[in-house]
Amino acid sequence: MQFVANFKPQFTKTKKDHALTDRFDINNKHDSVDNYMTSELVKFKPDQSVFEVIDKITKQKISGGPVVNDDGDLVGLISEKDCLKVLVEIVYHNEPERIGRVKDYMTKEVVTVDANKDVVEVANLFLMTNFRRFPVVDEAGHLVGQVSRKDILKAVNKFKATTW
Repeated sequence: MQFVANFKPQFTKTKKDHALTDRFDINNKHDSVDNYMTSELVKFKPDQSVFEVIDKITKQKISGGPVVNDDGDLVGLISEKDCLKVLVEIVYHNEPERIGRVKDYMTKEVVTVDANKDVVEVANLFLMTNFRRFPVVDEAGHLVGQVSRKDILKAVNKFKATTW
């Protein structure tokens, strides 16, 4: 599932807002997401033990990652929040050996962004959702990276300052 936004914010600016937004020319096309995304990802498999994922997430200090099949196709995402379900199930059922695989906990309906999408458009997507990251796909729909809110914030430094 790919999320497409036709959203253009219509905010009423206060004097305080002008200090930041007037520094940038937001009408020009800006860099694309592929200039800011992370392309070397920690990936998980659907049949992998969810305990392995929790171990890797905590050791690598990441908040989740894409789940890919044997062909490398994106089939889901697994996050810290998804893994918290394991803790609740262990306590509730008191059966740690019953805990399943990544496919049992991952998010299957994945919102992706195109690698050529403008960083301002992606910033708007972040504002419209609670997502902290989006998988990035190429024109053929193959996973090529991931972009986070923090990655998009890095683009602010490259915006052209204006004097109007």
